Amino acid sequence: MNSEHGIFHPSTRLYRFTILLFVSLLTYGSYFAYDSVGAIAPTLLKVLHVPRSAIGTMYTVYSIAAILSVFLGGVLIDKIGTRAASFIFATLVAVGAAIVAFAPNIYVLYAGRFIFGAGSESLVVAQSAILARWFKGKELALSFGIALTISRLGTLFSFNTEELISKYFNNYKAALWAAVGFTLVSLGAAAIYWLMDKHGEKVLALEDEGAEDKIVLSDIKKFPKSFWYVAILCVTFYSAIFPFTALSTDFFHDKWGIPLTAGGTGGFFGQVFNNIIHMFSTAGGTTTIIIFASMVLAPFAGQLVDKIGKRASLMTVGSLLMIPSFLLMAFTMIQPRYPMMLLGAAFVLVPAAMWPAVPLIVRKEMVGSAFGLITMIQNVGLALFPYLNGKLRDVTHTYTASMLMFACLGFVGLIFAWLLKRSDAKEGGVLERP
Repeated sequence: MNSEHGIFHPSTRLYRFTILLFVSLLTYGSYFAYDSVGAIAPTLLKVLHVPRSAIGTMYTVYSIAAILSVFLGGVLIDKIGTRAASFIFATLVAVGAAIVAFAPNIYVLYAGRFIFGAGSESLVVAQSAILARWFKGKELALSFGIALTISRLGTLFSFNTEELISKYFNNYKAALWAAVGFTLVSLGAAAIYWLMDKHGEKVLALEDEGAEDKIVLSDIKKFPKSFWYVAILCVTFYSAIFPFTALSTDFFHDKWGIPLTAGGTGGFFGQVFNNIIHMFSTAGGTTTIIIFASMVLAPFAGQLVDKIGKRASLMTVGSLLMIPSFLLMAFTMIQPRYPMMLLGAAFVLVPAAMWPAVPLIVRKEMVGSAFGLITMIQNVGLALFPYLNGKLRDVTHTYTASMLMFACLGFVGLIFAWLLKRSDAKEGGVLERP
């Protein structure tokens, strides 16, 4: 085929994987910018003279926008196609991030986070539709894995560089403008995808896949009991992980006195390199232990789940691991990197078992609605718990109450994992089979 069409013909693997690179970069900027405010939380608290609940609220307004956009985003992708939709969503992300960086006060910052959230979650849905368009029947699982890994690198670099950027330029806004820079890279990637996809569509007569994670209201009442258990498990799990990481840099610095940067001499990039090499010795870097674990181990965990099944059992183990992780951080002075490793194991096991369980539980034509609904319900938790985390810290002056709250979420997750296992056994044990 290559000799007939040339090495960079749309039908070649090289073309497909070049598209994959740019489609993966679509969400790199939004992942980096999402956690930029958590990464520099200790600095923001000092400079803006705001309570910790304000940092939580930055995540809350993002999730409120995400809940609204889950309905509209999927419809828009179906109406105007993945090219235009992903470009619009990437523009919203960049504009929102720029408003956050420019914000003269906390209320303008909240407005920026809202616009950012409206684009960001829809961009993830668009990314899924694009990958289905180019990789269905080919390397679909691999493409999703690569896209997620590149996106998560955004989070990893955010927690390991943003505080350093703020310190190096002696201005927290420099860190927020760095986040804007990465959202512009994502916008550029959307433009390149537009051109490559347009050319590919013309040559290969491609069909638009449409948004798969889209809620059809009539489907909701037909979902089995197992689906609702998975949905509640999803809320308890992600409501413990992401709201915790929103303020964990501040927590590790506050309780253990872990430094915000690794220090070091030399130029800016030398210091960035030093920060990443010593990432587990800084407060922000300690946060990224769970992200690092999921990036490295998630592909293997996915293969393991395919091989052994045991999805409900793995969700039970993951929920169980969360409880001692948070209790150790609440009541002991054990270095947090050890409980974070436990939490990292949970962050590998639960998503690897949870997301592939959904198509096994609901009918094929309802899978899109199921994923859309779970994403929406998940964001309800992500809207509530970051605020509660900050508020509890403001009221009690320690993070102990917050850690107890997150441990309780693990316990609730454990109950629903057990209910799921019981319900699955009654429905034929499909989740436990390889």
